[in-house]
Amino acid sequence: MLLLAWNLWSAFSHSVNRAKRMHQIPCPGCRFFTNDYRLKCTVRPGVANSEDAIDCPDYCPKTNSFYY
Repeated sequence: MLLLAWNLWSAFSHSVNRAKRMHQIPCPGCRFFTNDYRLKCTVRPGVANSEDAIDCPDYCPKTNSFYY
């Protein structure tokens, strides 16, 4: 019974930590994010919506008034 409780707690903890990590992905708030399944990002399409995009150097917020 103790092992079952430990496994359930471990699975729950892992799921929460994974969700927190995935919520750090900034792509939906970026100016270059297209929200199109064929080309999600115009600058780095291979990294869009993945954990590699968490520290994306090309991230530019949509609300920023700076235009290229």
